[in-house]
Amino acid sequence: MKLTRKQVLAKAKASDLESVKKLNCWGCNLTDISIFSQMANIEVLTLSVNSITSLSPLAGCLSLCELYLRKNLISSLSELSHLRPLTRLRVLWLAENPCCGSDSSQYRLTVLRCLPRLQKLDNQPVTEDEIGLALMEGEVVTTPPGSHQNQLSTNGLPDAETENDPLNYNMEETNKIREELGMKPLPRDKFPSLSSPSTRENKLSLKKTHTLDAVLLLLRDLDEEELRVVHTATQNRLQIYTVDSEMFNDSLQTQKTTDIQH
Repeated sequence: MKLTRKQVLAKAKASDLESVKKLNCWGCNLTDISIFSQMANIEVLTLSVNSITSLSPLAGCLSLCELYLRKNLISSLSELSHLRPLTRLRVLWLAENPCCGSDSSQYRLTVLRCLPRLQKLDNQPVTEDEIGLALMEGEVVTTPPGSHQNQLSTNGLPDAETENDPLNYNMEETNKIREELGMKPLPRDKFPSLSSPSTRENKLSLKKTHTLDAVLLLLRDLDEEELRVVHTATQNRLQIYTVDSEMFNDSLQTQKTTDIQH
């Protein structure tokens, strides 16, 4: 069943779609929610107990704060990629969809990695430590096959791997970012695509450089709450490196002791 303009206006008791801020469509047997591509101002949306399979029409609902999708037919967590632009989204209820799978812990980490601004997921509060863990152990959510975001670009690669990938900067763009951050520009030979022959080592080095640039640049756009999330994730990551380093040193010391004894 397709949700129509007439139905939305009747339910919300509104005269136009732009003025609708809250809408409850619980249990309406909906399969087509394309109408929401025209409702950028919606803030609270209840779509639980329907037959919805795609979240793509919600990608433009930039004012959305709360979204309830329990008991639908969403088969893949890749549909969450459509919710990434919704920076105000704080509450999501996705439970009892096929995409949730049998591993509830991994499901939750994956959702939070994709949508780290959430404060409540499936009616359970989200903690800073949980977000930090999700950023390290949650699975990467990719764009659904056939999505407009996944069309081939001019170089024959999917946009998800080119234009939408923060690692895919050319030399001029990368050095512009480094200049803004007060960092020295990279020489031409650090760009494999511009040097011949290109080596795997150079590509890995460049990828790491781009990762750092992307992270530093994104930090400038984060608010206090989001910076705290990054801080927690960074601390957790550093703890892993510290433990690994201590284990390596202990192993090295043990080996030296053994060598002396023999």
